[in-house]
Amino acid sequence: MRNLLSWLPSWRIPPRYHPELLLGLFLGISLSVSSGTLAQYIRQRRRERIKSTVNYEPTPIELKSNEVVNGVTGLIGNTPLVRINSLSDALGVEILGKAEFLNPGGSVKDRVALQVINDAEQQGLLHPHSGSTIFEGTVGSTGISIATIGRARGYETTIIMPDDVAEEKSKALLCLGAHVEKNLAKQRALEFGDVELQNDVEEGFVVTTQATESEVSHQNRPDDNDEAETKARGFFADQFENRSNFDAHFNGTGPEIWRQTHGEIDAFVSGAGTGGTIAGIGTYLKNMKNTIMVVLSDPEGSGLYNKIKFGVMYDAKESEGSKRRHQVDTVVEGIGINRLTHNFELALNRIDDAYRITDAEAVSMSRYLVKHDGLFLGSSSACNLVACVKLAKRLGPGKTIVTILCDSGNRHYSKFWYGFLSKTRSTLAEILIPPLQE
Repeated sequence: MRNLLSWLPSWRIPPRYHPELLLGLFLGISLSVSSGTLAQYIRQRRRERIKSTVNYEPTPIELKSNEVVNGVTGLIGNTPLVRINSLSDALGVEILGKAEFLNPGGSVKDRVALQVINDAEQQGLLHPHSGSTIFEGTVGSTGISIATIGRARGYETTIIMPDDVAEEKSKALLCLGAHVEKNLAKQRALEFGDVELQNDVEEGFVVTTQATESEVSHQNRPDDNDEAETKARGFFADQFENRSNFDAHFNGTGPEIWRQTHGEIDAFVSGAGTGGTIAGIGTYLKNMKNTIMVVLSDPEGSGLYNKIKFGVMYDAKESEGSKRRHQVDTVVEGIGINRLTHNFELALNRIDDAYRITDAEAVSMSRYLVKHDGLFLGSSSACNLVACVKLAKRLGPGKTIVTILCDSGNRHYSKFWYGFLSKTRSTLAEILIPPLQE
């Protein structure tokens, strides 16, 4: 025993402390360090084992300094996963956010817009630099993405928006040269290609994602097919029903998340507006590992929460006598809806659970992230992270939860960042984060 203690530093030990106590302390520290190293070794071996059983491609999120991407569209996708340190440390889990606000158009919708335009061009529905106009109905982010990519491809854009969208989005669209209206996107596309004028070779015509083969091949045009390809068209992007929305995430975002986590993911959380994000990513991840939970984050006023929990598309705000002016009356933009879209229907059998997120929770989370993580995020991102906290408390420590950070707070000043507080006359100190306060 004395020989063993001679290896220790020559500390002056008070006589009242027995040598065996010091030995026990030494062994305890040694075992603690050894167990930590062993746990790290096991995790590393697990990653290596997963890599050997799955056909991995190199993670494409690091660009070398000598690489050059092809225009603005080359900047879309391959966004990093960022660890939300404050939430992860507080809950003993790994909460990771896909930083989609780093896309050139500033949101996850860049992926969808690019896929929609690429597919339309491949199908012959659109032809670059032909004077064609892309029409879409959106609360802003998809419109900004379409306008960004449209400019690069030689298209005009007409964006139809609700009248209560944050003004920053309208200003961004105008700066991108888009025409902004308050009307129905499909109707405006039809007006652009009035069928009564189709016999006039100087006029354009309309196609949508539901176009017939004759429309795609220009067989309904009296002029030469080659010449028809140079004529202006009105194209309705139709993000809610267009399968390209789902494909953008199934073929892009989902595989990126799987590679970046090396398959070590326990749950995926996302809101839904069109439904393409949660459907595409959720389906891909479930195909790779069926035990992954796919969880919906739904704001106030949306019917999707009840659809997942109870099988009924309904919200209390739609009951007789309580219907409000706007269908989804919330300060959260980009997610929440009261009808089933084609893209969301693709996710119905993939979503395991749902959480209802209040405006106060979303606003509180956004302020919390700025204060503790320096992350300035938009309303839908805040909703997603509140849902992550609730799910983490339910699953317990040691789990990995991935979500989408849809856009930054730059598009939400007037409505989400300042509008909510002025409307409720609340102070930041009065708005707490219930999941973290329990």
